[in-house]
Amino acid sequence: MFVENKFLNAIKKREYFENFITRSIKCSNAIEGNTLSYAETYSIVFNDESLPLQNVNPRELYEAINLKYAIDMSLSNLDRLDNGLIVKFGDIINRNIKDTSGYRKIQNYINGADFVPPKPELVSSLMSELLYEFDNSEYNVFERIAKFHINFEHIHPFEDGNGRVGRLLINHQLISNNEIPIVIDDSDRIRYFNLIQDYDIDGFVLFIKELQEREVLKMKEYGVY
Repeated sequence: MFVENKFLNAIKKREYFENFITRSIKCSNAIEGNTLSYAETYSIVFNDESLPLQNVNPRELYEAINLKYAIDMSLSNLDRLDNGLIVKFGDIINRNIKDTSGYRKIQNYINGADFVPPKPELVSSLMSELLYEFDNSEYNVFERIAKFHINFEHIHPFEDGNGRVGRLLINHQLISNNEIPIVIDDSDRIRYFNLIQDYDIDGFVLFIKELQEREVLKMKEYGVY
């Protein structure tokens, strides 16, 4: 029996779609230190000339533009999740920011983390294992997404942009399973990082559900839920 996707139906309303996209981009980038405001982000990703942009850092500009393109690609490919698509997300998010392509070929490190990502020669096989487990696990969708995201961030498969790609994948997986996507606000940053650091799958599941409730309230504001 056909079940209409709640979120895809909601974003047919332009006002909510633009609000969700802008919040998603602004907040995901802010977690990584981007200083663009909501209004500046909206102006950039929706070409709104009513807000003149002055002294915008080029990297921050590209971070907003690139994430918008990556979200568009995700929404156009909800029927698939594979290494090829994930690599495309990474390439888009790093465009004009980092001269890199595909999974990383160098060792990387995470500031403040008490773990070191695996060696670059292991990344491709680890990502394939991660995708296989996600597709074949008997756990519920929230547990599968939580485990996938935590492992993804521990693998840190790209030279840069891992957080942005990882959060994009959370919503790709939620929407694909007819679940409401989430926006991780900068105010959630410490809790979010701690859940990843501590490999707290149960805690991350609770985190996702709490953020879904927050998004439902936003959808109700726009009359799309």
